[in-house]
Amino acid sequence: MAARLIAVLGTLLGAGVTHSFQRRSIERTERFTRAERLRQERIDAYCAYAGALVNYRRTLVDRWFGRTEPARRESDELRLRSYEMRSEAQEALFRVQLLTGDDELVRLAWETLDVVAEVHQTDDRGELAERRRVSREAINSFVAAAKQHVG
Repeated sequence: MAARLIAVLGTLLGAGVTHSFQRRSIERTERFTRAERLRQERIDAYCAYAGALVNYRRTLVDRWFGRTEPARRESDELRLRSYEMRSEAQEALFRVQLLTGDDELVRLAWETLDVVAEVHQTDDRGELAERRRVSREAINSFVAAAKQHVG
């Protein structure tokens, strides 16, 4: 009888230990899955934001040429398109804000949007080229900073 009781207790103890290990393993897997999902969402958000900035920048350059080139005229369509592109960039920025816990990255994202927004605000072709260069570097700096959060 005592041997039987010991066998039953041993079985119960073994089942309890096995259950504990399985539960820990499941919790680790769930944590990893959540972390990987967040990582992927961040990659998507950061890429979408950088892409929206590039599109916004391109539209502003088109506006500049439409305004300054004698053969072309800035159209309402170009102006409205630039507003749409800015809205898309801001929407993408909001997603970045929601997915990152790094205030410095959010600050850099806002600064980059501001730099891009200034691209077309000149009448000088040389200044336009400089603003394009600076905005391209700002976008690349944002991407480099964001990369540290997904690696």
